[in-house]
Amino acid sequence: MGEAPDIRRKRLLFRSWHRGTRETDLLLGSFAERHLAGLSEAQLDHYEALLEENDAALFDWITGRVAPPPERDSDVLRLLMDFRYRARPA
Repeated sequence: MGEAPDIRRKRLLFRSWHRGTRETDLLLGSFAERHLAGLSEAQLDHYEALLEENDAALFDWITGRVAPPPERDSDVLRLLMDFRYRARPA
């Protein structure tokens, strides 16, 4: 039996904010806060697969420094590449 969608989203949000590098934490955490609620189950699968990648490779793909491998190039990665981080108001 699969995980309840709201529990899955909470787990993915936590993982997005706790990556290992501050830059990736900020980018993925902010992206997750803004977009996780609207992602379909298939898109959540793609996002979860991205979270399995190491921070350096993921950051290079997001910033466009390196092209992502075909198996990771998805609508979710494109959405992430178009996402612009904005600092939270203090």
